[in-house]
Amino acid sequence: MADAERRWCFADQLGPHFLDREDQPVLLIESRAVLRRRRFHRQKAHLLLSALRHRAAELGEQAYFLRTGTYREALGGVREPLSVCGPTSRAAADFVRGLDGVTVLPSRGFATSREEFEEWAARRSGSSLLMEHFYRRARTLTGTLMDGDDAPAGGKWNLDKENREPPPQDGRLPLPGPYRPEEDEIDEEVRADLDAAEAAGELSFVGRDGPRQFPATRAEALAALDHFVEHRLAAFGPYEDAMLAGDPAMSHSLLSAAMNLGLLDPVECAAAAEAAWRAGRVPLRSAEGYVRQLIGWRDYMWHTYWHFGRKYARSNALRARRRLPEWFAELDADDVRAHCLSSVLRDVRDRGWTHHIPRLMILGNYGLQRGWHPAALSDWFHRCFVDGYEWVMATNVIGMSQYADGGRITTKPYAAGGAYINRMSDFCHDCVYRPTARSGDDACPYTAGYWWFLARNEERLADNWRLAPQLRNLSRIHDLDEVVARERNRKRP
Repeated sequence: MADAERRWCFADQLGPHFLDREDQPVLLIESRAVLRRRRFHRQKAHLLLSALRHRAAELGEQAYFLRTGTYREALGGVREPLSVCGPTSRAAADFVRGLDGVTVLPSRGFATSREEFEEWAARRSGSSLLMEHFYRRARTLTGTLMDGDDAPAGGKWNLDKENREPPPQDGRLPLPGPYRPEEDEIDEEVRADLDAAEAAGELSFVGRDGPRQFPATRAEALAALDHFVEHRLAAFGPYEDAMLAGDPAMSHSLLSAAMNLGLLDPVECAAAAEAAWRAGRVPLRSAEGYVRQLIGWRDYMWHTYWHFGRKYARSNALRARRRLPEWFAELDADDVRAHCLSSVLRDVRDRGWTHHIPRLMILGNYGLQRGWHPAALSDWFHRCFVDGYEWVMATNVIGMSQYADGGRITTKPYAAGGAYINRMSDFCHDCVYRPTARSGDDACPYTAGYWWFLARNEERLADNWRLAPQLRNLSRIHDLDEVVARERNRKRP
């Protein structure tokens, strides 16, 4: 039986829901090859190793904890049958399926199963697999925020239209800060090991080191969840799309890294939000907005990663082939003049994290306008964010952010000019560029870049009805040639 075998847990399977019983024997492997493969953010590498070593310390003699160069080297010394929950990447899934003596179980850590998604997708043959439609199915399957079998709580499935408020005029949200863990001797050991490996030239990182800001243990993750629900969830709904230069966290939970390490189950997080709403402690629009992120968006990214297959990662419907510039790849925020992009890039450099709107509408939007190669940008997000994994960035960046799949998961590109950024943030207040200007020395790179993007892709986007008004406006822009030439030659914003 699988539950009698030693459970091999990858470093993103560290919670108790990856075991079949509390005392099940465990195998944990710290593979140095994982960190050699890519230039990860320094704080991401620290968080991963800290979480893995903390889990080993918690389990004590219940776990074999092996530090080796590769997984295969470690497995060579294991002489007993193993079971493993389905890994989160195709490479790891292929690897474990090719091993003798290893039972591969269905994946865990998501609200719905791959079989449930495929059944839903099969019934939508010929239709777009839009997240909103799947989200409703996921609510029904899990019973989350439902009044009966078919009725959504409050009578509406999606309250997104109520959750688009700009940030407060005074530039701050009156909320307690997010939960912050305290480092311990394991973190000291991790930092020393990474310092030594970097000094020896064995490993190389992007971003800056800093105090660990995200949970590395189950206890820390639960404390962070409790803190969010108690103090911050109520404000999440109205301000989930807003941005402030002085408050990168806003009302967000900062739980994605813990969830993607397997320290939290999305179902328990959704249940905590629903319980807070039913107890009258938070408004429905905040509970629904958070639940939509968990069992809607997150599960949808997971399922479409597998559903669309290997070729999806090479999608490039807009023929975007530009290389990522060095200032962006190296997180050189101080060499960028645009206040929004400089601020967000600094957050990535210093924290390895920003919330979903800066990712989509500042970082992704800029890359989309410039025609950066979607696979390269997806890899950058994977490496530079503490919660970045291949499965979460594939459809999120290549499909949603860069529209490289030609509209298989979104109805239009997420391209926007400076007016959107000005409305949803305070970035434009102290910027050298004017959000309304598309030409001249003070032209906003996003406003000008938006028209360059449409001009460059006019034929490819001609059939998109949602962009028809903007495409018609191209012919009315008298200085379009000047705008296009200026943006094509812009070295940095």
